[in-house]
Amino acid sequence: MAKIGYAAMLEQFHPTDLLDWCAQAEDAGFGAGFMVSEHFHPWTPQQGQSAFAWTFMGALGLRTSLRFGTGVTCPTFRYHPAVVAQAAATLGAMFPGRFWLGLGAGEALNEHIIGGQWPEVGVRSAMMFEAIEIINKLFTGEVVRHRGTHFTLESARLYTLPTERVPIYVATAGPLNAKRTGRLADGMITVGAADAKLKELWENNDIGAREAGKDPSTMPKILQLHLSWAKTDDEAAEIAVREWPNGGMAFPKQDIRNPEDFAAMAKLVRPESFVNRMLISSDLERHTANIQHYLDLGFDEIHLHHVGRNQAEWIEVFGRDVLPQLKLG
Repeated sequence: MAKIGYAAMLEQFHPTDLLDWCAQAEDAGFGAGFMVSEHFHPWTPQQGQSAFAWTFMGALGLRTSLRFGTGVTCPTFRYHPAVVAQAAATLGAMFPGRFWLGLGAGEALNEHIIGGQWPEVGVRSAMMFEAIEIINKLFTGEVVRHRGTHFTLESARLYTLPTERVPIYVATAGPLNAKRTGRLADGMITVGAADAKLKELWENNDIGAREAGKDPSTMPKILQLHLSWAKTDDEAAEIAVREWPNGGMAFPKQDIRNPEDFAAMAKLVRPESFVNRMLISSDLERHTANIQHYLDLGFDEIHLHHVGRNQAEWIEVFGRDVLPQLKLG
């Protein structure tokens, strides 16, 4: 049965506030748990936060009882893959069966801070999949040595391990990486897109899984779904433009380095920029239908991100009037 989760966006909100809202979301029926964003910078200065996700998730595990994971972290620039493996294994040991590790190829917004070359997307993808190879080896608990194209690991072993292996989910939007994800990971994360594109991603993911001797039906398909809701359509549109202008930018954003650059581009964003990219509406029936559409496509988990500041109100309203209307089976 599919489940609905809550996207905890640390680039928008103070971590203490988010802990309260995650607890509220659990009580309201967001049974899939929490997708925790992992940023060094917010997208725009106005968003105003960027707490350390790994610290937050330790507190989240104590405050709530549902599953949670990174949506997503990059295991190649700010962190060496071995450090990500250690962090993930520790959370898995502390919260058995609850933590999952979501990985992505990274964005300059967060990763450029360490300096050095920012490679093209193909190289970044290759680095991510090599990092996954290292993380999977370390998850065995054995001594690992690795000398690859991008990373070196000398005589490393994780001593604190979970009782059950932490699953790795990869965020991808391209067919080639979807196939690699099927081979090397345990599930796939994506964002809303055209139905035909989603079908192509799943087909390639399934091909990769079968090549690796895995059953694709056991590998979760996870969606992060952005939305804007308020009591009027005008207010919902104003919220989207002010709080989440990056969602209305119809071009690749992985190479943009600074929140100030995003803020400059945000001046060009209008409500119509979000058409076919994010639902903006005061109509709860429209939001219900939009979520149901993705459930009907076959997603196992949908983590909802309302871009507005009125998180407590939104959780209450959607928990009462939207989630009970969804057909999850």
